[in-house]
Amino acid sequence: MTATAPPRPHAPPPTPPSEPQQSLSAHTVLTPALAGLATVSAATSLTGVIQGLSWLGYLIVVTLLVGCTGLALRTLRAPAPVVGIAQLLVLLFLVTGVFTRSGLLAIIPGPAAFVELNDVLVAAFEQIRTGLPPVEATTPILCLVTIAIGLVAILVDTLAVSASAPAATGLILLCVYAVPSALAGELLPWWTFAFGAASFAALLAADGSHRHRTWRNRATPGLGASPGSASAPVAVVAASLVVGLVAGSTVTAIGTEGSLPGSSSGGQNVPGGLGVNPFTSLRGMLDQGSNVELFRVRGLGEDRRLLRAFTLDTYRPGQGWGLPDGPMPPGVPANGPLPAAPGDDGTGQSREIRIEPVNWFDLWLPTYGAPRSLRNISEGWYYDRTSGTIFRERRQRPAPYVEVASLEEPSKAELRVTDPKTEELPPVYTTADEVDPRVTQLAQQLTANATNNFDKAEAIWRYFSAENGFVYDTQTAPVSDPDALADFVLNGKRGFCEQYASSMAVMLRAIGIPSRVAIGFTTGYPTDAGRTITSQDAHAWVEVYFGDRGWVSFDPTPLSDGRGYVPPYLAPDDTQSDPTSAAQDDVPTASSSQQAPQNQLPESQAQGDGGQPEKPFYAAPSWSGWGALVSAVLAVLLTAAVLVLGRRMTGGRHGPAGPPVPGWLAPVAGAFWLLSLLLLAWQWHWAAALALLVLAGLGLTPSLLRELRRRRRLRTIEDREPTAASAAWDELLDECTDRGIEIPKSDTVRLAAQKVAQRHHLDERGKNDLRTVVGVVERSWYSPAAGESDPEFARAFQSLREGLRRTAPMSWRGRLFPRSLFRRGTPR
Repeated sequence: MTATAPPRPHAPPPTPPSEPQQSLSAHTVLTPALAGLATVSAATSLTGVIQGLSWLGYLIVVTLLVGCTGLALRTLRAPAPVVGIAQLLVLLFLVTGVFTRSGLLAIIPGPAAFVELNDVLVAAFEQIRTGLPPVEATTPILCLVTIAIGLVAILVDTLAVSASAPAATGLILLCVYAVPSALAGELLPWWTFAFGAASFAALLAADGSHRHRTWRNRATPGLGASPGSASAPVAVVAASLVVGLVAGSTVTAIGTEGSLPGSSSGGQNVPGGLGVNPFTSLRGMLDQGSNVELFRVRGLGEDRRLLRAFTLDTYRPGQGWGLPDGPMPPGVPANGPLPAAPGDDGTGQSREIRIEPVNWFDLWLPTYGAPRSLRNISEGWYYDRTSGTIFRERRQRPAPYVEVASLEEPSKAELRVTDPKTEELPPVYTTADEVDPRVTQLAQQLTANATNNFDKAEAIWRYFSAENGFVYDTQTAPVSDPDALADFVLNGKRGFCEQYASSMAVMLRAIGIPSRVAIGFTTGYPTDAGRTITSQDAHAWVEVYFGDRGWVSFDPTPLSDGRGYVPPYLAPDDTQSDPTSAAQDDVPTASSSQQAPQNQLPESQAQGDGGQPEKPFYAAPSWSGWGALVSAVLAVLLTAAVLVLGRRMTGGRHGPAGPPVPGWLAPVAGAFWLLSLLLLAWQWHWAAALALLVLAGLGLTPSLLRELRRRRRLRTIEDREPTAASAAWDELLDECTDRGIEIPKSDTVRLAAQKVAQRHHLDERGKNDLRTVVGVVERSWYSPAAGESDPEFARAFQSLREGLRRTAPMSWRGRLFPRSLFRRGTPR
């Protein structure tokens, strides 16, 4: 069967009737509006991880700006890459104007503005790393979510409008839901899933309606979807999706329990039953590989006092120490003078201590000694005199504050004669049910010769020493007894402050002495400005009640690295008491090798004033600025070469066509543009570079998939395989689809060839190549001699592709987001 050449058109094809201007404006606006609505609806899932709703206003504003920018530029027929770059610039201007004070003309970022943004993002990442959801909507968090949702809005707008592939936005929107669903401590509200499903379904419905219009009467591609009614199947699917998600969120409990990176699940029991439940976060600080600075303290001088964060008064058999059930105690406002702490009669000297939280984000505000007043703290902090803690209802990163406290300590003689006044305390401070009889017997034996509560407490405190076989270690000994308390006290004798403090407090209560466990930090390490406390200074100790002397500290943990503190009342009787110099060296301790590694980081930090601090591995190298400049220059030159050669190849309107543009030139130019942007983003912050790299990878994925498909078909054609003709025809139809020309599969080969020649304005050489391809395809499909191959077929097909590039160059949108991946069905 001989192929007939497609007729040469003598006149341009008839132009489809133009649509009314009102309809064009409506469908131009509809798809961007629905894309923005889908983005905001998905962003409402952040209600599970951010407090309040103030952040939603920021996200609505950034989504509107992104959508309006894209709409304005597409109305001017700007290329898709230009639209995307402009949207990124608008996002950058918004973030600069709102979250910095150093922008040129308030919104244009300069070096100082980038430094400010870097500080804000670092603070946001630290708040995420140390906090638990829902976090407070602080300025760093608002900046971070504005940037993140702004990038999502740009990506969704690009896929839905520029690439005309709204279905692909589902994966992006699903990722927005995935993060809060995994991190939220409670179930996400059902309505956030309903809003997201409804808006996404509306976006798909509008796209389906527009596809139907395009099939009936082709409109200008890339301007959006018409507002016509959705087809019945799309409406049914949309309704089913909404109903399914609403039912799933309310009936099957959509959502998972989680925590932000670096945080711990407070309230979980420690394995073995001998644990301090809220101490699990401090256990994580000691176990982690890095050492995080938490506080900078001034005003202590040489005092090596322990810093208390909160106390635990409830002992649960088989579970360990924890906070009491129920709500927080009422307390009194902490921003001012405080009620006198137990044991503080107000006559002692006051010490003004300045505490600067660095990476502290919690409910508790740590204090020294007996606090008398606090300054520079915000509203919402309360002081509970009974527990000796300062707290608030939600976690917060406190600003630097000043504590006025009494650091007076009673003497050993005073404690021996003090009336314990146990009856003044709530019963919870003396309750210790179901203590193993062996532990109680041991406590009684240790205190048999003591005549007062202090000597009894001191005898139990001295029991936890190296002479008695106790060793400090972050790992406990293998379990050899079903009772964890008895196993540690009698057998294993290996553990860290959690085990020591828990055991001593239980033994004290077993003999009727009021006690509690205090959670806080050791003395830290000295610096030129005062002291610095890090995460590896996390600690637990015991506080014992002595009536008019209040709560007195006993630290049974045998620290050997100089961080411990032995108060004067625990020094040996033949040693002069000196509260400023007493150290743990007076107490038998474990091997010093077990604590040496924890001191290495503070020593290196203390020496930081003598040299430049070492940059983290993710910091931008010094050459990144010059590298960005060189990459940008090369990108400009290669882009100019692509434009010049492309114009010469087409020959203008009357001039002869020049040589084709080398296929490698445009990708290399794009690679240099991307490299330049990545290096600039790395200069700003490594997270920005990573986000840009991820977005670039997502943006290039469609073109890479299309290129893989193209190369596979071309290889089939060059190798003259039996399916070469079908592969060539499928590739030709995809080339047309990528250029915005849909060729229905129902068309015959000759009718399709006529449309290719007419709509792409093929020249004579291109038409001759098309005749050759059509002939081979028809013989392959319909002729008995299908197995015979034309030696000119591969050359003709390659020449036809070059002809398409001459007369119908593919747009950047067609290259980056090929329509054939989203619109055409399975290849033949």
